[in-house]
Amino acid sequence: MGTFKSVYPYTQETIAEYAAHTNEEIERKLAAGHAAHRHLAQLPLQQRADGMLRAAALLRQNATEHATIITREMGKTLKEAKAEVLKCAASAEYYARNIAGMLQPKPLQSDAVKSYVSYEPKGIILAIMPWNYPYWQVFRFAIPNLLAGNAGLLKHASNVSGCALAIEKLFLEAGFPEGAFQAVLVSSQNIEPIIADMRVQGVTLTGSTPAGMSVAQLAGKYIKKTVLELGGSDPFIVLKDADLDQAAAIAVKGRMQNAGQSCIAAKRWIVESPVAAEFTSKVTAILQHMQQGDPFNNDTGMGPMARPDLAEELDRQLRQTQQQGATLLLGGQHEGCNFAPTLVSGVQPGMTAFEEETFGPLATIITAQDEQQAIQLANQTPFGLGAALWTRDTEKAARLATRIESGNVFINDLVHSDARLPFGGVKQSGYGRELSTEGAHEFLNIKTVYIKK
Repeated sequence: MGTFKSVYPYTQETIAEYAAHTNEEIERKLAAGHAAHRHLAQLPLQQRADGMLRAAALLRQNATEHATIITREMGKTLKEAKAEVLKCAASAEYYARNIAGMLQPKPLQSDAVKSYVSYEPKGIILAIMPWNYPYWQVFRFAIPNLLAGNAGLLKHASNVSGCALAIEKLFLEAGFPEGAFQAVLVSSQNIEPIIADMRVQGVTLTGSTPAGMSVAQLAGKYIKKTVLELGGSDPFIVLKDADLDQAAAIAVKGRMQNAGQSCIAAKRWIVESPVAAEFTSKVTAILQHMQQGDPFNNDTGMGPMARPDLAEELDRQLRQTQQQGATLLLGGQHEGCNFAPTLVSGVQPGMTAFEEETFGPLATIITAQDEQQAIQLANQTPFGLGAALWTRDTEKAARLATRIESGNVFINDLVHSDARLPFGGVKQSGYGRELSTEGAHEFLNIKTVYIKK
C-alpha cells in the first residue's frame, strides 16, 4: 500500500514514515465512523459541546507541542504554528457556545398547524485537507460537524500525516467516541472507494482547483454533497486616498505570512497610479528587513516553503514573469525550500504571475490608472476567493465591494478566516461555505416538517 514520509522543510531531514492504511483498515474505520455517528447523534447537544470545550482546553494546554509538530512537518515559524493552534481552540470554544442556536429548528409559515425546518446529522463527512494550515483547515471542518452529530474522516496531505494522527488522538483524549474523528492514510489515487461508500454522506476539500475538479467529478458520480475551497489569486487594492503606511504593512503581512502559502494571501497588489511609487517604496523597506530562515528561531520572520518542488514552481513563475517584462525589485533567490521574500513590479495581465496562482513569498505590484481599472484588474482572474480594498472612504469602499467578484471582501484589513464569518469563494475558487452558521449547515439534512393538524 506504500508509505508517507514527513520531511522537515528547513533541512530536508526525514522525520518519520507512515504506512498507508490497507483496505481492511479503511473498512474498519468506515464501520467505526458509522457507529460513532449513530452514537453522537443520540447524545444531548450539551454533551457534545462539553467534549469540544475539552478539546479546546487540550489545545491550549499543549499548544507548543502541537505547534512543534506543524513546524517540523511543513515549515512555518513556530510562532505562526502556535497562533494556528490557538485559533483552533478559540473556534472550538465559539462553536461549542453557539451551536445550540445554529441548530435550533426554524419555524416556517404555511397552511399547516405547524411547520418548521430541522437540522439533522447525516453520517460520515470525508475531509480532504491541505498541508499549509494543517490544524486550522481540519478543525474548521471538524468542529461544527462533530457538534452536529456527524463523524469526521480525514484524508490529510501526505507530508503532514503526523498532524493528522495528532488531531485524531486529541479528539479521543477530549472524550469523543472512538471513530468520531479518524485519520485515514491513503493516496489521492485511492480515494474513490471511500467517496463511493454509502456511509460517507459528504466531501469537503480544500486544495487546488484541479484537485477540486477531480473530487467534484467523483462526488457527482456517487451523488455526494461537496464543499470546495480552492485556489485564489486575491487582489489587494490600494486606492490613492488609502493610509499607505498601514496598507503597506498589512500588504506584506498578508502576502508573506505562512511563507506566502495561503489561498487567501494578498497575491496581486493593485495600486492606483498616483501612489504606486510611494507604496512600492514603503513595502520594499519592510521586506528588506524580513528575515527568512530557521522557523524555530524567534527572530525569523518567515520560514521555508513546505517542499522543494513548490519552491521550484514558484521560481519558474518568477523567471517567466521577468522574461515577460516585469522588474525584480527584491529577492528571487532560493535554495531547497528556503525562498527569499521577493517583490516584482510592472506586472500586467498576460504575465505568469498575474494569470496563475503564485503559492509562495512572491509579491507583485500592478499599477491601475484609476479605481475603475483597479476593480477591472481585480476581477480579471478565474479565481474569486478573497479581496482586500484600501481607502479612507468606507462608503465608497462598500459600493465598490459589490462589484468585486469574490466570496470575501475585507476593507482596510487583510483577508482572513474567522469562525464567526462565513468563508468560501466563487468562480474557480470553489463553492459552498465553511464557518459561521452557513458552514455549520452545509453537511446537515435540512429537513422540512409539516404538521397538518
